Amino acid sequence: MNQSKKGLSNWLLLGGVLILAAAPFIFARNAEFAGADDRAAKAVTEVQPGYQPWFQPLMNVPSCEVQTFLFASQAALGAGTLGFLIGLYKGRSEQSKKQNENSD
Repeated sequence: MNQSKKGLSNWLLLGGVLILAAAPFIFARNAEFAGADDRAAKAVTEVQPGYQPWFQPLMNVPSCEVQTFLFASQAALGAGTLGFLIGLYKGRSEQSKKQNENSD
């Protein structure tokens, strides 16, 4: 595959990702984008109003924005680690293939 086709493919992929990310906000304008934790807590209090959690949070975040930032940071750190490990594995397997080809 030549360089111009790779570049076009990358731009098409980026455009597709942007469309997929924006689609929920366009098609579900008045929807409530709440987290699963809030819905689970509400369901538990509806089923058993006197329920007391077993554990308390380690820290209370001051606002929803901070909570969102911490979640996004955690996701980015996990994705970066996963990407690094996949790249490391791929690099090692390619290096092993080269060594096997050179030893023949």
